[in-house]
Amino acid sequence: MRHRIAVVGGGPGGLTLARVLHRLDHPATVLERDPAPDARPPGGSLDLHEGMGRLALEKAGLLARFEELSRPEGQAMRILDAAGHVLRDWRPGPDERANPEIDRGQLRDLLLGPLDVRWGRGVTHVAPEPGAGSGARVHFADGRQETFDLVVGADGAWSRTRPAVSAVTPHYTGITVVETSLDDVDTRHPGLARLIGDGSVAAYGANRSLVAQRNSGGHVKVYARFRAPLDWHAHLDLADADAVRSSLLALFDGWAPPVLDLLRHGTAFAHRPLHVLPVGHSWTHVPGVTLLGDAAHLMPPLGVGANLAMLDGAELAEALAAATGPADLDSAVRAFEERMCARAAQWARITTAGLERLVSPDPAEALAQFEEVQPS
Repeated sequence: MRHRIAVVGGGPGGLTLARVLHRLDHPATVLERDPAPDARPPGGSLDLHEGMGRLALEKAGLLARFEELSRPEGQAMRILDAAGHVLRDWRPGPDERANPEIDRGQLRDLLLGPLDVRWGRGVTHVAPEPGAGSGARVHFADGRQETFDLVVGADGAWSRTRPAVSAVTPHYTGITVVETSLDDVDTRHPGLARLIGDGSVAAYGANRSLVAQRNSGGHVKVYARFRAPLDWHAHLDLADADAVRSSLLALFDGWAPPVLDLLRHGTAFAHRPLHVLPVGHSWTHVPGVTLLGDAAHLMPPLGVGANLAMLDGAELAEALAAATGPADLDSAVRAFEERMCARAAQWARITTAGLERLVSPDPAEALAQFEEVQPS
C-alpha cells in the first residue's frame, strides 16, 4: 500500500527520507519554502560519519557517488591557542575515511536526483485530521491546504510542523556564532591557506573560539564563537561588515595576528545565535504527524546534527515503506519516534557538554572535545 507522505523541508534529513522512499518505490512529496535549490547559500561542509550519514546514503543507494564527491583530506584538524601556538595537528592517513567532508550544496544535489520537490511551498502549520487513520492537513502560506496520510516535519530549528506534536520551542544557549567567509583563499590569502591546511583550524581562548573550515573551490567558512547575551549586537548594524568586523576584532583583542586575519579578511558577516531543544525532547505520539532532525532534536552544531537527521530519514523511510495499512503506518511511526528520541538524547548530552568545553573559561578544556566520543 502506498501512503501519501509529505516531507516538510528539503534539508539533508528530509531529502534522505524522500530519496530512500523513492528507492523503495514509495514516492513522497517534499515541500520546500525556498523558491529554488540555489535560492540561498547552502552553508559549510559536512563530515558524514560511518554508521550515521554514510549509512543513510548507503540505504539510498548513493554511497559510491558520495565517495567520488567527498574530500577525505578535509578531515584534517589543526588546533591552536590564542597566541597561535599549534597544540595539535592531525592529518588523515591515505586510507582514513571515517568522516570525509562534502559541501552541503553537493550533498543536496546528490540527494535531489529524481525527487518530487515543490519549491516555493512555504508551510504555516500542520493540523492532524480528526479520526483514526485520517492523516494531517498542511496549511500553506498562499492559503491553500492539502491532506496527507503522514506529514513529516524535517523543517529545522524553527519548525512549523513541531507545534502539531509539541509545544516546546528552542532556547538560547548563551553562546553565539558570527559567520564570515574567504573566497579563493589559496590565491588571495596564501598565508591563511597554509594556516587552515586541507581541513579545519581552530583557536581557543577564554569563553571564545575561532574556527575556519575549508570547503571546495578555495572557499573557507570562518566562525567566531563566544558567550554573549542574545542582544549583544543591539548597537550594531549587522549589515555593516566594517562595524561587525571591528567589534569582533575588539572581542578577540590580543590574539595572534595570523589568527585575527581570519576575521580581518572576512566579507559579509552573519549572526547565528545557538539555540537548542531540551536534552531528551520527546512528545506524546500524534497520528498523522512526526518529526525528524533538528525539528525533533535540535542540539549544538558539533558535527552530529546532519548525520542524525539523515539516519532518521533513512530509518523512517524503511519503516514507512514496509507499512501495509493505516494502523501499520501509525505503529511504524510510533516505534520510529521511540528509537529516534532515545538515540538523540544520548547525542544531545554529548554535544551539550562538548559545547561547554569548546567555549569554556579554561581553553585547555577544548582539547578534550577532540577525543573520539560515542554515545553510551
